[in-house]
Amino acid sequence: MRWIFRLLGLVVLLAVFAVGAVFFLPKERIAAIAADQVRAQTGRELVLTGDLSLSFWPVLGVSTGPMILSNADWAGAEPMVSAKSLSIGVDAAALLGGNVQIKHIEAESPTVRLATRADGRGNWEFGAAPVAAEATSEGSTTRSFTLERISLSDASLIYVPAEGDPRAFSGVDAVLNWPVPEGPAAFSGSVTLGTAPLELSGSIDSFAAFLEGAVAPLRLAAATEGGRFSFDGRANMAGEVAGRMEISTEATDAFLAGLGAGGAAPPEGLGRRMQAAADVTVTGGNRISLRDLSLDLDQNRLAGAADLVLGDVPNVTAQLTARALDLSGLVEGGTADGAAEAGSATSGWSTAPIDASALGLINGDISLVAQSIDLGPLALGTSRLGLTIDRSRAVLNLNQIEVFDGVVTGQLVANNRSGLSVGGDVQASEIEMEQMLGDLIGVTRLSGRTDTQIEFLGVGQSMDAIMKSLSGQGSVAMGRGVISGFDLDRLMRTGDGSGGTTVFDSLTAGFSMQEGNLLNDDLLVLLANFRAEGAGRIGLGSRDIDYLFTPIALRANSGQGLAIPVRIRGPWSAPRIVPDLSEALQLDVDGKVEEIKQDARDQVQQKLEEELGVTRQDGQSTEDALKDALEERARDGLRRLLGGE
Repeated sequence: MRWIFRLLGLVVLLAVFAVGAVFFLPKERIAAIAADQVRAQTGRELVLTGDLSLSFWPVLGVSTGPMILSNADWAGAEPMVSAKSLSIGVDAAALLGGNVQIKHIEAESPTVRLATRADGRGNWEFGAAPVAAEATSEGSTTRSFTLERISLSDASLIYVPAEGDPRAFSGVDAVLNWPVPEGPAAFSGSVTLGTAPLELSGSIDSFAAFLEGAVAPLRLAAATEGGRFSFDGRANMAGEVAGRMEISTEATDAFLAGLGAGGAAPPEGLGRRMQAAADVTVTGGNRISLRDLSLDLDQNRLAGAADLVLGDVPNVTAQLTARALDLSGLVEGGTADGAAEAGSATSGWSTAPIDASALGLINGDISLVAQSIDLGPLALGTSRLGLTIDRSRAVLNLNQIEVFDGVVTGQLVANNRSGLSVGGDVQASEIEMEQMLGDLIGVTRLSGRTDTQIEFLGVGQSMDAIMKSLSGQGSVAMGRGVISGFDLDRLMRTGDGSGGTTVFDSLTAGFSMQEGNLLNDDLLVLLANFRAEGAGRIGLGSRDIDYLFTPIALRANSGQGLAIPVRIRGPWSAPRIVPDLSEALQLDVDGKVEEIKQDARDQVQQKLEEELGVTRQDGQSTEDALKDALEERARDGLRRLLGGE
């Protein structure tokens, strides 16, 4: 605000010269003298055009037509200040007593261009100090200076920093009332930062001391479409602030749009409607510390502390706690029905586009401890989470998640830098499979507690696209469990395994994922009298299954075992479970080959013994026994020929 009062010093200079010369000089000469004095004091050119009108008693007034104050030579060719007209009123009686009491300053449609250069100098810093809070006569008698009222209508403010893009504020209407020099000043006005005017009002105690850099009590209220803001505390001219802040919004997207911060609506549950309060401290102009923080975000209430660094994308560091959080609005539809439909086993995955633009609203690190979290299809118990967001990429660290009667740890990632992708590396222990599969994909045939590990990655702008692109790997290990709708004992006894249940002692499997298909070839299920092996494909994207399940009756077939493969094929909602005769035949052939070979060997041996009288000794092959027998008969024949027996 200091630059404002330096400009007011120029206005005071203009008023003093205009009023002091009113009885002696023509209007044009008054304007020329004022311009000369401004040039001498500031090095800038002041141009007054149009009629210069005067009033006398009790207020000496000067009204001009269009006015222009030139810019610093390094700040560009556009004037620093221009206005359609300027009106100044000075208390005549006070002026005769040697004091300058400005009753009012009014500017119509002024445009103020402010700029800074690399060394920090601003274009409002003039070559010589302008007359601001005092004016001196030839005899060096000090004159007091007061300003009772200043008003701007339809003003524009343009700020060009040494680095970064210019910022422009238009439609500024402002009124400052400061009736007592040692007292408070009240202000009100409006400015257009975004899609709707921002209305401002407030007061500053000990305004004169505030202008000199002292800390003073400050009250501020602001309102725009969709919400309002209030502050009650202390501040100084350097922008250092401390006090209590409150924010209330009925439509956060409209409120943000009115502040010029974009109009993206937060997801339901994260502040489409908001009540916030905190003890706030501002330092450095853009660093905000929030303590004793309370947040009511739609139906959710949080508490904690946060630190913010403002910029094009704010950076947030926060530690928050909550009781029960309802974040079901993050799931498509925002209702339990919508979530159920998205996960129904009778329908495909949703093809509705996923809007992940909220990932780009902030950067930062946020920790959260909550007693429970409702995510629509998922109900979480005690949860300890850490969220890191960096340039539209969010990493959720699962330090502890109680879910499905077990505990999950690991990491989930959502990346929206160049299209949406989701991934994770998650470990789960003691998870109830029936509850997990039922809530996630609508399958309730398998129950039991499991330890699971999974790494996955999916890419796409809809749930359907993500599920059909899934890749990764993982493993499952279960203790005692139940498979519903499938009776292994009945299958082995009658060939019909439909209906009933199968109770198993353990289940293990590893798997990989490619293009939305889960592939497995090492399923092993152990039961009291059976074991079962499995291999096949589960279509996570297409929501179907093609799996060969091979139970083996360990005590059947005289203890040699009996296998009857079962093919599970079809959609998740109604898969067909039937014995696979082609696989059964292949298993039978593979098992009989060695048996047939052995039978042939036994028949040859028996024939040799019967026809040749050959007896095979222990450890002797049939070929060796036959060779020995033939050699013995040859020796007997030779002895007879030579006259032996």
